[in-house]
Amino acid sequence: MGPDARARGGRQTARPKLESALELCRQVLAIEAEGIQGMAQRVGAEFEQAVEMIFRSRGRVIVCGIGKSGLIARKIVATLNSTGTGAIFLHPVEAMHGDLGILTEGDVVLAISNSGETAEVCSLLPSVRHLGASLIAFTGAANSTLGRAANLIIDVGVAKEACPLGLAPTASTTAALAMGDALAVALLSRRKFNHADFRALHPAGALGERLKVRVSQVMLGGSGVPRVTPDTPLPKAIAEMSRKGLGATLVVSGEDELLGIITDGDLRRTMERRGSVENLSAADAMTAQPKTVRDDTLAAEALDVMEKSLITVLPIVSAEGRLCGILHLHDLLGKGSFSFSAPANNNSRRP
Repeated sequence: MGPDARARGGRQTARPKLESALELCRQVLAIEAEGIQGMAQRVGAEFEQAVEMIFRSRGRVIVCGIGKSGLIARKIVATLNSTGTGAIFLHPVEAMHGDLGILTEGDVVLAISNSGETAEVCSLLPSVRHLGASLIAFTGAANSTLGRAANLIIDVGVAKEACPLGLAPTASTTAALAMGDALAVALLSRRKFNHADFRALHPAGALGERLKVRVSQVMLGGSGVPRVTPDTPLPKAIAEMSRKGLGATLVVSGEDELLGIITDGDLRRTMERRGSVENLSAADAMTAQPKTVRDDTLAAEALDVMEKSLITVLPIVSAEGRLCGILHLHDLLGKGSFSFSAPANNNSRRP
């Protein structure tokens, strides 16, 4: 027994049990999830007002923050730009040394500060007001200097940080980031921003590359296309749908003229109306004159048709109206198992 133990009367003090990394991981995730859930319950009309303010503005969104909030601001800028809302990051310190020149009347400034008292951010407020820009505050303190100066306040406050010392911004920055994502998505919807718009802003990305080709290069063709004739018994048409695995089958004439389509939804409606598929033919269940595009259509345009029509499969026809193939939404978005065909082999595709 060492001298320290004897000095304590022979008793050894047990070390406090250290939490495992996995336990800490779960605690952090739970705290940050609670912070986001709390925001979801509090957010109200001010968010819709912020969306309208930005949508109707004549300028850009100028996002500013410093430290960890500055990093979050940069990510929000990137997300806004990639979804159709022009945005620029403004460093508060650089702004006071000339970068305020990017700010013009009609811009909307989005300032991020959990406390609302960040000196560098607050130092910009008189200039923002003088230049005629609108101000949205992401803050957890509505009665702060930033909150009082803002045209709109979005509450991104959290009950506590995930950092056990309560010092490092963790849950608060996650909350601000999540609210920035929500703002970008709401603006995307407000602008009716679609896959074709996304492709135009991401020409080098995988989705951009996929959507630049003609549908003849990505469609399923040849024997892989589910097809039946109008007089095919409906149970056999269902079997064809199951074999080809696209959730639909096309109905064609003997000369491959497209007459209609049968989808899972068509089958459900037929069952509700007729009670049974026995003694029915494909013609009894099909939707006549379905949406189509020609085989020389850009994939981006085909995707726009599918998006607006709320469909996941699209028949592809030639200029003469003959069936060429079928396109599934997953193939356009990269989730299918098919690869691009060579342009010279437009009627088939390798699995």
